[in-house]
Amino acid sequence: MGSAWPLELRFDKKQGKLKLAYDDGFKGDIPFELLRVESPSAETRGHGGEMPPPPAGKKSVGVTSAQPVGRYAVCIEFDDGHATGLYTWPYLRELAADAKPRMKAYLDRLAEAGLSRD
Repeated sequence: MGSAWPLELRFDKKQGKLKLAYDDGFKGDIPFELLRVESPSAETRGHGGEMPPPPAGKKSVGVTSAQPVGRYAVCIEFDDGHATGLYTWPYLRELAADAKPRMKAYLDRLAEAGLSRD
């Protein structure tokens, strides 16, 4: 799985999803909201082992730009100003493959924290 190479990364702003296709035949998509809340950055992962509350108010988050980082990742900038996560090709594939359970887990964390997507 880790050696598959992306053939297509398409940001579908109308549907609010990143659509992916890999050279091994895998295809999937990731809602922008999930991309944002699962950002591989210290802001969303926590500092020093402390898990921060889930990002709230990201239901309508959009993508403003994406820049390649070497040959291994992409840096995605969101319209809320977040732009510090480097999404590797294997991580994007993992997010696409697990999008539904990850979204459910995110919604559960929001509810537990008394927060909203709006």
